[in-house]
Amino acid sequence: MERIGREIHPLSIPSEAVAPERHSDAPKPGEVIASHYNNCFGCGIDHPTGLHMRIEAGEGMTTQAVFEVTQHHQGAPGIAHGGILSLAFDESLGATNWLVRAPAVTAHLEVSYRLPVPVGTLVYIQATMQAISGRKIWSTAEGRLNSPDGPLAVEAGSLYMQVPIEHFTKHGRQEDLAKAASDENALNYVKKLDIAP
Repeated sequence: MERIGREIHPLSIPSEAVAPERHSDAPKPGEVIASHYNNCFGCGIDHPTGLHMRIEAGEGMTTQAVFEVTQHHQGAPGIAHGGILSLAFDESLGATNWLVRAPAVTAHLEVSYRLPVPVGTLVYIQATMQAISGRKIWSTAEGRLNSPDGPLAVEAGSLYMQVPIEHFTKHGRQEDLAKAASDENALNYVKKLDIAP
């Protein structure tokens, strides 16, 4: 494992980690992974200014998404903001947790920007769950411009931590929790999880 000073780098996969196994009830390849909450900034269909990401389950431990960079996503004139790209990758990497049907939150995210991503570009994101150890889940992703085999523009690595569903009820705002309680996507999301971290 790689060390940074005295600490082990969070994206270093420990030797005791195992290859993840797709849950028997995970979404099938090609199936859209439902939004976990309609007002999520990344995948929520009701968020007025969100990314509205549509993510599909892939083969094995992968997900695929296509993110369209619009004028609302720019940082420098005509170029996607790095933070928006980071969000798109966090959403795609997080969706891999559906493949093991475990609620999890982002603990660490690293993004490497290889090329500028112009407004009007489609970013094809493929995320792959790499390993699991206890509550920890490691995943990687890459984003290519305008086609699944286009130029490599962005790479990312993540560490997610499985959490009990109470994590969200304990830390979420009450008015948002009440809204989620009437959100069909959120209710279906909770019903489909294996909640035992």
